[in-house]
Amino acid sequence: MVMQADNYLLRNSKKIARIVKDPVAAWARFYDRMDYRIEYARPPCTYHPDRDWERHLHERIGVDFPCDAVAEFHELWPRIAALVAAKGYQFGPESYLGWNDGDPELVRAAWCLVRHLRPTNVVETGVGHGVTTRFILEALERNGHGKLWSIDLPPSNEAAAAQVAIAVDGFAPERWQLLRGTSRRYLPGLLATLDEIDLFIHDSLHTRRNVCFEVEQAKRHLTPGGFIVIDDIDTNWGFHALSEAGSADRLIVCQSEPVHPDHRRFDDRGLFGVIQTSSR
Repeated sequence: MVMQADNYLLRNSKKIARIVKDPVAAWARFYDRMDYRIEYARPPCTYHPDRDWERHLHERIGVDFPCDAVAEFHELWPRIAALVAAKGYQFGPESYLGWNDGDPELVRAAWCLVRHLRPTNVVETGVGHGVTTRFILEALERNGHGKLWSIDLPPSNEAAAAQVAIAVDGFAPERWQLLRGTSRRYLPGLLATLDEIDLFIHDSLHTRRNVCFEVEQAKRHLTPGGFIVIDDIDTNWGFHALSEAGSADRLIVCQSEPVHPDHRRFDDRGLFGVIQTSSR
């Protein structure tokens, strides 16, 4: 028995060291895995995307569409994609531990929201390769105003952890702060410190429990008429639960167009959602 225990300790020495170093993060990873398995045992939620979502989003912002910001996005997108590829990493669906980089439509929605709203405080959960993060920072820099706070629990795999935020590549460090942990650990305190935010983007663990928690926290601190963007709404029932809450929020279901087909997703493409909160 002693020899078996010794062998187990040797085989799992790195895992044990991580648990000892940060037991809160280790417990969070375990709980998230259990939550994920329960959530994805259910059939996916069905939505009908708004085929003209981009125009309707701009109407909510209060600007004409097409807009100059869209042209800016299309000029920048291939440069950021090339940056990720030049670092030797896959770009697009299933590129990061089976998860996706931000699809062009999601990132473009975030880009236009930042460029048009000129926010002071933006908060996102989930970073991965940092494609969405980089575009938000680029938009803030062009605005000459605002800061981004990102929350992300790094994977326990060291090679994968080294890929976190590679697309950011040191850009605009004065406009960005990364909190390494779960949203349950950091989001309430961050929002309380900021007091008010203009834009919130969810792209972390896609379960109903986590989506609803993050959105409920963010809504308490959003400026009147502020926006929330939620990625991958077709993979869980979180957005559905929010829509069923019966509030005066205005919701848009948006179609993604990944850089190559994602056969795990709705119509090989997937969906994301936008919420504009009601004015207080």
